[in-house]
Amino acid sequence: MKKTAFIAIVGRPNVGKSTLLNAILGEKVAIVSSKPQTTRNRITGIYTKGDEQYVFLDTPGMHSPKNSLGEFMVKTADTSMKDADAVVLVVDTGKEISSVEENVISYLKKSGIPSILALNKIDAYDAETVAHTIEKYASRHSFSAFVPISAKKNKNIDALMQECSQFLTESDWFFPEDMITDQPERQIVAEIIREKILRTLNKEIPHGTAVVIEEFKDEDTLIRIRAEIFCEKASHKGIIVGKGGAALKLIGTYAREDLEKLFGTKVYLNLWVKVKENWRESARTVSNFGYRDEDK
Repeated sequence: MKKTAFIAIVGRPNVGKSTLLNAILGEKVAIVSSKPQTTRNRITGIYTKGDEQYVFLDTPGMHSPKNSLGEFMVKTADTSMKDADAVVLVVDTGKEISSVEENVISYLKKSGIPSILALNKIDAYDAETVAHTIEKYASRHSFSAFVPISAKKNKNIDALMQECSQFLTESDWFFPEDMITDQPERQIVAEIIREKILRTLNKEIPHGTAVVIEEFKDEDTLIRIRAEIFCEKASHKGIIVGKGGAALKLIGTYAREDLEKLFGTKVYLNLWVKVKENWRESARTVSNFGYRDEDK
């Protein structure tokens, strides 16, 4: 008999939720950056093994929203918990409990939804810190399990999956066996390009960038992609393009390498940079750039 479970991965920004999802799947479906609030949409990762199918909902980092994009991100995370059979709350082992974790725990208590606490980044802390963190969270809520992990180093991921198996119920699968994400190809491409912007420019550019795929043509032996990168200020455009176009060329090179691995064929990538002032403040523009409320 086939079994399935929908599990939401939640937590504050930059605790390693997307890194964890990628580690579980063994594939890169969620972008990873050292910058907080990297994930904006809910990303579905599908892990199928034997007669079991796990559908993981990777969510934006939960935070206090400051604009329309932030409001969308927080609502997306909240909705994911309501849609799930269980929740994996990911925390940075060495950080104190914040209002974000308190709010998640409050929801878990009210809803009665089962949950696991994943203590991430354990490679950066000693055993005493890990034990102390478990003790603090155990006094707040009766989690089904406490699993210390290092998503970046792929440590104890099997142990986490073993704990997640308790949430499986007998059911037909919702996705084909060979499917690992329900993201459209254009969204995956846009997110890969945005990741390369964040990594290449590091601290020079804020999060006010969005990528829109204007053209995606599969010509069998070559995929042609035209992407527009939107930023909020003319000065940001100069940083993204770089002196003599050097930064943009580097972003394109890194993105193309990942895309060719993903699609298994040559990719021609054409990048353009445009200014759309304060786009994160406009609910309409946020929606137009692909961050849409799934309930509407």
